[in-house]
Amino acid sequence: MGPSQSLELFEGERAALRAVALRAVESAAHGAPLLEIDPDEHAPRLRAPGASFVTLRLEGELRGCVGRLEAVDPLVRDVARSAHRAACADTRFERVLPHELAGLELKISVLSPLEPLRVASEAELLAALRPGVDGLVLRESVRGATFLPAVWESLPAPEEFLRELLRKAGLPGRYWSDTLRFERYTSFEF
Repeated sequence: MGPSQSLELFEGERAALRAVALRAVESAAHGAPLLEIDPDEHAPRLRAPGASFVTLRLEGELRGCVGRLEAVDPLVRDVARSAHRAACADTRFERVLPHELAGLELKISVLSPLEPLRVASEAELLAALRPGVDGLVLRESVRGATFLPAVWESLPAPEEFLRELLRKAGLPGRYWSDTLRFERYTSFEF
């Protein structure tokens, strides 16, 4: 998705991505490799480069969440890759098993391009954040982490959102340094 394109997808585009994601999750649950996706079989906006995350939940609990922050492949391929990896390569969880498929909830997040946040202090960062809107990427040396915009639902206070993101990156919750870098993005979730 280019910067001038809307992230919102038409119903048919959403249905196509959902079908591809479900097939990829099923494939992973049965131990099969990632499906080959021919972008030419899909709508033009799904053939354009896009970045996505796929989140899997089982009985309301997180079961896998994997994605890519930057648009490298056609969106339809990126969604298939994210879905497959969410089911079998999220290091926090064992591979999704075939008997779990019927109970899985799947959410696809299509990401906007990353926007650097040039901030000199924690206070500036907290003031720049748009709760409920921004996803946030944190980078510090070799460490990094991101929270999708949906994470604001469980961490609505900017301070808490930042503290947990720092912890996710393996840093102390009250860490700050002049070498910390941040980028934000928005997403269209369905």
